[in-house]
Parts: sequence; C-alpha cells; structure tokens
Amino acid sequence: MRIFQYGQKEIEYLKRKDKKLGAAMDKIGMIAREITPDPFTALVSSVVGQQISSKAAETVWNRLSELLGDITPERISKTNLADIKDCGMSERKAGYIKGIAEAAISGKVDFSTLHTMTDEAVIEKLSSLHGVGVWTAEMILIFSLGRPDVVSYKDLAICRGMMNLYNLKTLPKEKFERYRKRYSPYGSVASLYLWELSAEKK
Repeated sequence: MRIFQYGQKEIEYLKRKDKKLGAAMDKIGMIAREITPDPFTALVSSVVGQQISSKAAETVWNRLSELLGDITPERISKTNLADIKDCGMSERKAGYIKGIAEAAISGKVDFSTLHTMTDEAVIEKLSSLHGVGVWTAEMILIFSLGRPDVVSYKDLAICRGMMNLYNLKTLPKEKFERYRKRYSPYGSVASLYLWELSAEKK
C-alpha cells in the first residue's frame, strides 16, 4: 500500500504558520492516506465513487475489477457499456468511464505525462472530460500524483473542517483563500487534517 508522504518538515512548517492547526495536528498525530500512483486507475476509481458511499463504491470497484481483470483503457474500451453498468452504476457513469478510456487511447489525455504538468494544467486537462469536475481533478493531484499543495474549496468536508478549526459560521471564498495561502506550500498535508477535523461535532 502506498501512502501520501509527508514528515517533520511539513508538520513543523504548518505548526509555525498556524497555531490552531498545529494544536490539532498534535492531537490527531500522523495520518496515513492511501494513494493510487497510476492516475488512470485513480480517475476511474474516483468516477466510480462519485455520489455513493465508500462501501458501495468498494463493491462496484471490486465487480469492475473482476469483470475487466486489469483496469486499463484497452480493457474498458473493449467491454460493453451494459456490462460495465451491470457492475452497479448508472448508464451515465458507465459512459463517463468509457469516455475516459477513449481519451487515454486517442491521446486526448496522456496519463503517463500528467506527473510532468503543473497542478493547473492537470486540472484543466482532466476536467475537460465528461464526468470529471475540478474537485475530482484536485483529488487526483493529491491521491495519485502526490502533489504537496492542494486545498479544495469545492470539497465540503475540507470547508467544514476549516469552519470547525477556526470556529466560523460561514466561509467565504476570500477567507478560505487566506488560509490556503497560509498553508502553502504544504496545503495537501493541511487538507488531510481538515478532513479529520470535519467529522468533529460542534
């Protein structure tokens, strides 16, 4: 299992920049979040998991893996839409997955070069695909490409974590941006802790 890598350097930096976040980090300790190093697999998995519980997503993913053997663009391309749908997803979602495979095969998205591109370019490239929005692209940056500085305003749990941490009733974009800049260049590590903090009841 590969996990998102961070250590003392990132922790010390964030503690220095933000006392409240630092105190929360001390309380929570190190966080091990699994990453999927292959961005194509990660993107298909992310689409499978959209708008369903993680338990349901795991079931669908296991069925899809069983159906295809390997989750590759070629295997997906050669498999009927109906068979993909029968793994437990809507026709629209199955269509998105077929579309991602076609984009990989045609070269519209070269998944093997994403790691060489800037965060902004990756977001622009991936969100041009049907069924892939900015949030999904941002999650690929963290949980596949291991990018160090991603804090997503489109992630409700991250926003809730921020509100819990700083005792805020609302979180306008400008305020969010101020915190995001404070965490930079280790925003992704801050995100891991904000997700944890989002579950805390106020």
